[in-house]
Amino acid sequence: MIRILIADDHAVIRDGITAMLDPHDDLHVVGAAPDGATAVRLAEQLRPDVVLMDLRMPGTDGVTATTRITALSPPPRVLVLTTYDSDADIIRAMGAGAIGYLLKDTPRRALLDAIRAAARGDAVLTPSVATKLVRQQHGPRPEPLSTRELQVLTLVAHGATNRAIAAALTVSEATVKTYLTRVFTKLSVDDRTAAVTTALAEQLITLPCQPSG
Repeated sequence: MIRILIADDHAVIRDGITAMLDPHDDLHVVGAAPDGATAVRLAEQLRPDVVLMDLRMPGTDGVTATTRITALSPPPRVLVLTTYDSDADIIRAMGAGAIGYLLKDTPRRALLDAIRAAARGDAVLTPSVATKLVRQQHGPRPEPLSTRELQVLTLVAHGATNRAIAAALTVSEATVKTYLTRVFTKLSVDDRTAAVTTALAEQLITLPCQPSG
């Protein structure tokens, strides 16, 4: 019996997947969560074998939830099921520890097979995602971030505003914005959060240290 937790902010999706899995004797939905924070809490309580994880949910998103769930011991397998397949989304999800990445238009039989494969510990990727990952691995390497761009991104990871970054580096806010624009282009992302997450996944920067106590 494969125990499954569904995390998606749309009730119709949660109910639809549950109804699809219910006839199969080896698949059992043990819980459903409307957001990432609830998914983490239920994963801790219910200890599912596989978590079907949407990426974009209110509050705690799927990537953050995936990071926390895969840190559990023993860790459930997180299988992303989303409508988004941008390079940044894929990198963030796989970097967070997801074992697979599927799109919501995946055929029913393929989804069932993917859940079973994930439970065995096998990586599962929808064809378009697999193609993108291969291209990233074997295509021309993107231009690396400069030392100053890494400094800016590290300060962003610490939660600094553009004004604070400008003061710390003794440059203008306009210059900071220019650096960030270059970072977004080089990392193929659209915003600060995605830039930090991608840089962490690729080990370009490290997480800020949190004070103890």
